[in-house]
Amino acid sequence: MDQNFAKRRRRELLTAAMLVAAAAVVPLLVKDAYYQNIMVLTLMYAALSQSWNILSGYCGQISLGHALYFGLGAYTTALLFTKFGVLPWFGMLGGGVISAVMAMALGYPCFRLRGHYFVIATIVIAETALLLVQNWDWAGAALGITIPMHGDNWLTFQFPRSKLPYFYFALVLAAVAWFVTWWLEDSKWGFWWRAVKDNPEAAESLGVVVFNSKMGAAAVSAFFVAVGGGFYAQFVSYIDPESVMGFQFSLKMALAAVLGGIGTLWGPLLGAAILIPISELTSSHIGGSGRGVDLIVYGSLIVLISLARPQGLVSLFSRKKAPAR
Repeated sequence: MDQNFAKRRRRELLTAAMLVAAAAVVPLLVKDAYYQNIMVLTLMYAALSQSWNILSGYCGQISLGHALYFGLGAYTTALLFTKFGVLPWFGMLGGGVISAVMAMALGYPCFRLRGHYFVIATIVIAETALLLVQNWDWAGAALGITIPMHGDNWLTFQFPRSKLPYFYFALVLAAVAWFVTWWLEDSKWGFWWRAVKDNPEAAESLGVVVFNSKMGAAAVSAFFVAVGGGFYAQFVSYIDPESVMGFQFSLKMALAAVLGGIGTLWGPLLGAAILIPISELTSSHIGGSGRGVDLIVYGSLIVLISLARPQGLVSLFSRKKAPAR
């Protein structure tokens, strides 16, 4: 059993390394800036969904308010850079730390809620934060913040003439989020989170500190989502409350993980790889007509996969056979 376990873990690492290597070559073959933009967003959402999955998939605390942490990361990075000249690299880390602390502060009262009450609480908190930022004059209020461009520069992480640096940063972010999840999955915390998800009372009777487990999952999840928000601010060079704290960000993070396979290692990556390109292509080529056909395609895909594969698309690659009736 131990040998099989070690082989599985090595196989997962080798598969991830091969996927990263293959992905690194793709933008060198695909020169079109539009498709490179889609690839950047796909990798970003893969990282975001993987981070969301730590709290909601493994620990079972379904959150639909992670746009709060995405927005915190974006605004922290943008404000520190435009107001105080702090480099975006420090801004992204600062946003991640602030979001982790915020997640634990909000978790103190919210983790006492269960089920749909917790889900509703996350939505209400995120929407409240959106309204507050929309009326925060120092942060640009509803007008947002324009990040000044200074030409191609790794120090300020700005590349107006190329999307390749953004692609490779997003690839590294997605790889790091996956590796952290891989490492945590079979650690003490990973076992605790799955125990809390399955049965909190039974987990607590076995010595699991349920509240601390939830707080730890929330902090790790919020940190990586905020780093993704800081990256997005630099990528688009302009943010406003709706463009970084809107409910659609929370929804896409969750949908990618759910469609790929919630609570699994590969599910968020697979879900993002399918969901984001389809979403971007349909909204670009069909959404402009004003008939909402892109939303119909988007929604139909979600319903179809949910009905055909409730465990997510990752179950297509499972070796386990369904039990005989």
